[in-house]
Amino acid sequence: MKFERLADKITQVRGIAFNPKDISEIPLPDYIPVLKANNIKERGIDFSNLIYIHRSKVKPEQFIKKGDLLLAASSGSKDIVGKNIFFENDFEGSFGAFCKLVRPNKKVNHNFLAVFFKTPIFKRHIRKLIQGALINNLKNEHIDSLQIPSLSFSTQIQIANILSKAETLIEQRKQSIVLLDEFLKSMFLEMFGDPAFNKKQWCKFQLQDLIASGDKINYGVVQPGEDGNKTGIEIIRVGDFDGIKINSKNLKLIDVAIEQKHKASRLSGDEVLLACVGATIGKIALTDKSHKGFNIVRAVARVRCNSGKLNRLYLCQLLLTSYYQFNLKNLARTVAQPTLNIKQIEELKIPVPPLELQNQFAAIVTKTEALKEQYKISLQELENLYGSLSQKAFKGELIFKDAEEALLLMAAEPDVEYN
Repeated sequence: MKFERLADKITQVRGIAFNPKDISEIPLPDYIPVLKANNIKERGIDFSNLIYIHRSKVKPEQFIKKGDLLLAASSGSKDIVGKNIFFENDFEGSFGAFCKLVRPNKKVNHNFLAVFFKTPIFKRHIRKLIQGALINNLKNEHIDSLQIPSLSFSTQIQIANILSKAETLIEQRKQSIVLLDEFLKSMFLEMFGDPAFNKKQWCKFQLQDLIASGDKINYGVVQPGEDGNKTGIEIIRVGDFDGIKINSKNLKLIDVAIEQKHKASRLSGDEVLLACVGATIGKIALTDKSHKGFNIVRAVARVRCNSGKLNRLYLCQLLLTSYYQFNLKNLARTVAQPTLNIKQIEELKIPVPPLELQNQFAAIVTKTEALKEQYKISLQELENLYGSLSQKAFKGELIFKDAEEALLLMAAEPDVEYN
């Protein structure tokens, strides 16, 4: 397979360097939007916080055209550098100096180039370039030096179509997961009403009156010791929260002697965990029987519900409502950083509907979470397939019939079995 430098197939265009006095934050006659690095998102353009400049300040080549790729070329964040969006149509606007435009010439199909700039191959190339750099800049030579296979236009179009299908399936899976979360929010409000108003007039109790008999709400281990223990007790951090589940793949271990001093926060496997320190205040996760005997860090509080009064799945969704999320953050006291103390958590007023209604909602949550888990598995499989297809495509090894069959198979909705 013959490979060619990307420099032979593109033109790079620098963004506008402007004086702040030339910029307007609102649209004006003959002013056009200027996209910045922060406007470039994985799913397209973020139109919030746009700025505008008079079109006379923009060179003809700096107007964004159909087939162009806009890259974030300079940022204080390594995660932003290299992000790009493809324009399927002319865009009546331009871009700032921290971005660059990649404009394909007649030697390459613009859709083929667009999918190349989304592949793991491109992303690895960018990560390698900026690793350890003090200033995260993409230079022209970084893009020009990229190698892509020399393929016929018809083959380029086939590759673009296949990888675009894979991208579409990935976005559909992501959207399905989001919609399931929205469904649960909607069902909660339909069954229990908005807790901000409590129009159904459910009786309210302090959370401390609704916990398991003989238990109490508490924090976890204050000083879990050094990371990297190879033996010890598993400890759950806020970073291990994955939605309302716990991701147990990368749990840290703490010394047994340290954990012994914090038996009160040892997990039974039926808790609601609440993040109570810093920017993550209000994040919620549920433990299960696989976590029995584990412990938690100081930034997490554990709550064991009295199952005769309060279903923990109901409590979980209640605390995730916008009303409780706002109040949890508002309650947090700032010392070195915002912190919810145990007393504040204990005194949270909780509306308590009939247990039968709570249990009905919990059954809906269980089924919905099972479906969401299947979508997440499907999403991971699709992302793996996309990585494999793109790698083969840009090595000239892709068999189109096999790729189409694999995508057709992955397009099927996940099967879900409810226990």
